[in-house]
Amino acid sequence: ISLEPYTFVCLVCLVCLVQAETHAETQAEMQQTIRETQEKVKEVKHSLELAAEHDSKSHGDEFRDFQRYAVDVTLDPDTAHPALRLSKDRKELRVGDKCLTFTANPKRFYPVIIVLGKTGFCSGRFYYEVQVKGKTSWELGLARESITRTGGIILSPENGYWTIWLRNGKYVALANPPVTLSLRKKPQKVGVFVDYEKGLASFFDMDNRSHIYSFTGQNFIEKLYPYFSPGRGGRDNSAPLVIRHVTGTH
Repeated sequence: ISLEPYTFVCLVCLVCLVQAETHAETQAEMQQTIRETQEKVKEVKHSLELAAEHDSKSHGDEFRDFQRYAVDVTLDPDTAHPALRLSKDRKELRVGDKCLTFTANPKRFYPVIIVLGKTGFCSGRFYYEVQVKGKTSWELGLARESITRTGGIILSPENGYWTIWLRNGKYVALANPPVTLSLRKKPQKVGVFVDYEKGLASFFDMDNRSHIYSFTGQNFIEKLYPYFSPGRGGRDNSAPLVIRHVTGTH
């Protein structure tokens, strides 16, 4: 009786066993690799969470640092366009139904609807916040003392204005040339921070603690005044601009 067929069968079985063992080893290695990868993913996720927490704290510290330089800003009625209505405490402004009658005043803006803050600044750092909630149009920023206040006004640093605005649903920084801004959310409170000596004017969305725009490397040589315009009147833009009290104001 020949043993060759049995030998062949045994060899086949041996190959199957080897393949099965190899397959099992491969599966074990794959499972080990998967476990190691999962551990690495957990480590990376944890690192990212720590980094995000650190960034959040850093941004919080940064914004609190800005607010240390908060100043008490009030509106100057002598500069207000005749159509503007200012609150008694000079903290709110809106557009009225018609122009009021005022005595002639070289400080007053006309025909552009603008008002400046009462106090100008010519050194150091300062910060203020403005509520723009509910508005479809507004302008905020800074103006130097010697600006033109009558006739047509072109907002740009060259003309003494460092401003941003909301118009027709678009946010724009009035640089030269103007810069259209892409914002994640519609700001409800805008913070303005100025470092006079560094030539820096920065704008921030204070609700989500994000940067909006900065004018950098500016040459400030005159007094700078907070600048406000509530935009054109109308039912959809009737909400006032409100200068907010900031804790720590000095």
